[in-house]
Amino acid sequence: MTKLPVALVTGASRGIGLAIAQELASTHHLLLGGRDAQALSALAAGFPSAEPFAAELRDGVRVKQASAGIDSLDVLIHSAGVLRMGTVAELSEDAWRESFEINLFAVASLTRTLLPALRAARGQVIAINSGSGYSSGAGSAVYSGTKFALRALTDALREEERSNGVRVSSIHPGRVATDMQQELHAWEGKEYTPEAWIRPEQVAKAVRLAVDATPESTIETLSVRPSGIR
Repeated sequence: MTKLPVALVTGASRGIGLAIAQELASTHHLLLGGRDAQALSALAAGFPSAEPFAAELRDGVRVKQASAGIDSLDVLIHSAGVLRMGTVAELSEDAWRESFEINLFAVASLTRTLLPALRAARGQVIAINSGSGYSSGAGSAVYSGTKFALRALTDALREEERSNGVRVSSIHPGRVATDMQQELHAWEGKEYTPEAWIRPEQVAKAVRLAVDATPESTIETLSVRPSGIR
């Protein structure tokens, strides 16, 4: 039997991460990233080939423990993230720290830990960024700040790892119909209409495009925006 390529998806229990896992399930052995091992085990049982990758991504020790048996990794997809909105005047220091710890520092830590396995497989790193990685506005300083920084991280990593055969892609969706989008609408005081926004499955198809790129090519950056058509 041919061994399946291995893909680790963080934030795999819901939203974009879950859609990505579902998209890759037919072609990859999945490592489903999240914090709740029991819930991840139940989720894994519904896929053809999957297992939990249970770790609090801000805990470097737990990340190393969870990664210990991974000697070769074909795809690492960073989909976990948090949204904290508010003006610079009102956002707490905790909100700033939590946002950068989850949206940036955890990405750097997990990538650094798994780079030997990615190099061994000549694998790919795919970061789910955001339209907020290109522009910011009132109330989005901290979220956009993390996404600008994530773009800087992936741009640097791409150049650093070319000679090691590791390809790096950055996917920039606009507003996606997820729980996070519902939270954002609540903060904005607007009615939430999921049908108006990008489906998570469409972002997963963008990830599939990057995953399926042949070795001589890389989808370096890809922007997916709402069409405005209903």
